[in-house]
Parts: sequence; structure tokens; C-alpha cells
Amino acid sequence: MAKIVICIHGLGNKPPRDLLTKWWRESLQEGFKRIGESELLFKMEMVYWADILHPQPLDPSVSDKKSPLHITEHYMPAEFYVRKEPNKFRKKMLDYVEKQLDKLFLSESSSFDLTSISDLIIHKYFTDLETYYSSDCMSRLNDKCLARDMIRERLVDVLKKHKGKEILLIAHSMGAIISYDVLINPANNIKIDTLITIGSPLGIPIIMKKVAKEMGFDLNKGSNLKTPESITCEWLNFSDLHDKVAINYNLNDDYDPNSKGIAPEDFIVHNDYKVGEEENPHKSYGYLRTPELAEVVYEFLTRDKSKLYIWFNKKAASILERFY
Repeated sequence: MAKIVICIHGLGNKPPRDLLTKWWRESLQEGFKRIGESELLFKMEMVYWADILHPQPLDPSVSDKKSPLHITEHYMPAEFYVRKEPNKFRKKMLDYVEKQLDKLFLSESSSFDLTSISDLIIHKYFTDLETYYSSDCMSRLNDKCLARDMIRERLVDVLKKHKGKEILLIAHSMGAIISYDVLINPANNIKIDTLITIGSPLGIPIIMKKVAKEMGFDLNKGSNLKTPESITCEWLNFSDLHDKVAINYNLNDDYDPNSKGIAPEDFIVHNDYKVGEEENPHKSYGYLRTPELAEVVYEFLTRDKSKLYIWFNKKAASILERFY
């Protein structure tokens, strides 16, 4: 069966679709090299939705750093990679924070209505997400005028286009929320092999409550959200402990297994992305080139393939790399 890697980006404005796709692919290829493998040729498609919320994409030709279209964080291969072990103290601290947030926002015994506080937090820190959950119509020319409907439709269209293939879906940041919303809806009638979430906010209580509310599901009754039935093989979640968007790095205790027994498997990784000396442990490029994620994607692409096929694939990739 043919395989494809489908990607969906996260919050904020982005470079043009082709450039963003190119940088994601190069990040994955860099990850293959980190695990001692050669580059591979593989089909990949980006679900690009930044243009729905941002009229103009970020422009690589804009050098003025004050311009809103200037790209401050572009893809560049890392000079070197040093695998770092997770900080045990930080992990314990985040576990404690998770418990307190769950107790505050999800506990049945909570006597406070924190809806307004949740909305205020989203308004201040997640502008695109606020628009996503807004009831304001984005376009009268489109039947699906709500931002969330228009964005979800992009993902549904791409997934249905590749129906019949083995699909690995990589979702970054807010892309993880969009992916969950699409995959959990049985009306979409979509099946994928593997879901990979990176820098995911799906464990943040205020996000979980938004998701649950739309589903007509009450998290305050002690029940968890469920893994979508549309995932047929595995859901793998990768988080850096310093990633503030993925502050709840552990999704396994928040999402129950689906009928196939599939539930999120959590991996703590070191996202080494930085520009100069400025680190950004939430950046997609840094996640995509981690050895842990590279091993999963490489295994997916080479699974059920003969050694001869893999050898020819690598040779072809090497020739193309030299050519370009």
C-alpha cells in the first residue's frame, strides 16, 4: 500500500506553503541522518491554513526585522546535536502543575466557573485559537464561514484525497487540536495509520474543556476524552519539557484508549531549535529532527518494504540531493 506523510502546522502566520513544506521535509531528513540513516524519497503534503487567518504570508525577501512579514525563525540545520536527558526536577514540577490545573479546571468539586478566565487566557496568549473558537463568520461567500469549519475542511479534504493510502499525520501545536477535532468526528469517515503530535496543547485543561464542550461531553464528571477511532495503529506524542505550549507533556492520562486499545504514547524529547543564542523549544523544525521522531517516521516509511526497495530509494535520494 502507498504511504504518505501529511503535515499540519500550528499557531501564527507562516511562510508560503511550498517553502514551509520544504523546511518540514528538510527537518525530517535531518532527523534521519541523526539516527544514522540516509535521506529517503517519500510523498508529503502540507495542510496549510495560515492564509485563512493571515492575509499575507511571511516573506523570505523581507529583511526589515520590524515588518510583520519578516521571518524571524527559519529552518537551518543544527551545527551539532547533543542528546539531553529530561530534567527530573522540571518533570516533577510539571507533574505537580498538571495536578493543580486539573483540580482547578476539571474537578467536580470545583466551586468556581472559570469559563471567563479560560477565555481571557486564550485571548491573551492564543490569538489564532480564539478566532478558531469564535462564533464570528469569516466569510459570507463560504457555506462554512466559521474559522474552525474552514480550517477543518482543509484537513478533511487532504485526508480524503489520500484515502486508501497508509497515512502518517504529523500535527504541530494548534494543528494537534484541529487534527483531534477532525479525527474524533465519525461523520468525516476518515482512517489514518498513525497520528504524531508535537508541541501539543491537547493536555491543557482549558483546551480540553473547549474540545469536550463542542462534543457535548462533560469532563467535570471524571471522564476522559477518548482517542479517535479513526487512528488504526498508534498515537505518539512528543514534548520538550521547556515547551510552554505543551506544558502538560503527558496525554496518556487524559485520553482513554479507543476500541482498538490505542491511546497516546508520550515521549519527552530535546528540541534543539534556536536562532543565534535564542532557543525556541516549541518550534516545529526542532521537533521534526529529533532522533525519537525520526525513528518513528523512518520505520513507517520503510515498514513492509524490501531491502532492495530501500536501497534504491536511498540511492535516488542521494542523487537528487547532489543534483539540487
